[in-house]
Amino acid sequence: MMPALSPNTQAILLLTAPLIAGRGTPSPDLLSPGEYKRLARHLREIQRQPADFVSTDAADLLHACQPVIDESRLQRLLGRGFLLSQVIERWQARAIWVVSRADAAYPRRLKARLREDAPAVIYGCGDTGLLESGGLAVVGSRHVDDSLIDYTMAVGRLAARAGRTLVSGGAKGIDQAAMRGALEAGGKASGVLADSLENTAMNREHRNLLLDGQLVLISPYDPSAGFNVGNAMQRNKLIYALADASLVVSSDRNKGGTWAGATEQLDKLKFVPVYVRSTGDPSAGLDALLGKGAIPWPNPQDVEAFGDVFEVAAPTPAPSPQSGLALFSRDGPSDILPTLPAIQETPPAIEAPTEPAQQPVSAPSEEPVNPAPEPASSLLLAADANPEAAGSMATTASTPADTLFAAVRKVIKQQLLKAPMKDAEIAAVLDVSNAQAKAWLQRLIDEGVIEKQKKPVGYIVKQSSLFE
Repeated sequence: MMPALSPNTQAILLLTAPLIAGRGTPSPDLLSPGEYKRLARHLREIQRQPADFVSTDAADLLHACQPVIDESRLQRLLGRGFLLSQVIERWQARAIWVVSRADAAYPRRLKARLREDAPAVIYGCGDTGLLESGGLAVVGSRHVDDSLIDYTMAVGRLAARAGRTLVSGGAKGIDQAAMRGALEAGGKASGVLADSLENTAMNREHRNLLLDGQLVLISPYDPSAGFNVGNAMQRNKLIYALADASLVVSSDRNKGGTWAGATEQLDKLKFVPVYVRSTGDPSAGLDALLGKGAIPWPNPQDVEAFGDVFEVAAPTPAPSPQSGLALFSRDGPSDILPTLPAIQETPPAIEAPTEPAQQPVSAPSEEPVNPAPEPASSLLLAADANPEAAGSMATTASTPADTLFAAVRKVIKQQLLKAPMKDAEIAAVLDVSNAQAKAWLQRLIDEGVIEKQKKPVGYIVKQSSLFE
């Protein structure tokens, strides 16, 4: 069943989504991703949130946003309430859910890594928990020979045996082969689609996999959208952002979506290590990626060797202008103020943006599916409100950095590492870079609080420190 849309998500859909119910033409007034990013920044600056566009004082807010987006254009978009109610019914009938950046259920990995460049809205079908499981991203060209299809399916099967989620784009060729190999072997897969989410989710071959929790499909584009080269290029960063490591099986040189996505990772984003196929026919594209810093795929043959590929550290990305924001808001940069969590409620069909304003509450009324542990920032806020609950933190921390580490130490020791976790998983939960997470983890190792084990691979609390 599709989760109820929050008022924030309703407003964001009205502003950015085509809302195509069957046949129809999207509004020419839709805000582009760049325009919505500017609007979201403006809302934060004036201490408002998207939900205020569908409240009783919407007129004042529209006027306040005139310097960013023309007031009359916003009015036309927000007046599409009836069309929104129609398309919501269509999505519900197909078990398609929708979350926005303002929702707690939004994939944390996307928000932590892409920050305000994360898609304003994500459409999906299947178990949202898979989106937080990391795994191996496998990408490649659409048109490849049978030998590469067989090679890629074998990688997918090994991922399944190792209990790792397979992340890919669902496109013809390498993407589909990787996902099929994992799913046929009883594994799990996350598909990030550039088009046709609705048709793909309704495919008989996929329905049982979606219902059984083996498969989740998401897209940042309208579920009815057709193929668009630009969309295919833009969704690549989402594939890498959801994974812990990546493998490029085939790629042209200096052209195509696979090349663009891989070079963006190597040159700019650097979310995960990028491996390239190292056996079979030579490839000018793969050789060029090696020259940019990609790593030859070690061709693991068993589960243990497969786990080792996740131990390679991703290159440290350049500091983001948004870095640090995630430490002081519940979910990192989003479309609402840290003090105004998104309100989750069952919405009525909207005829016009005149829904009565809802009073802010201290926490969302519905928990996200498979909620993640609180980020370090929540611990700091709790410590400020209740110093006694912070234990020795208040007495031992002498600088802001010490205060922050004391909070992180507490959450890592008491909440996160009851079972082994990798540094990338910890970084995603804490909404920080992999480099920062590793620095904290090394400090805890030096203090004798945690240790790094090989089977299963990950960090875990030392038994002796549990009684400290």
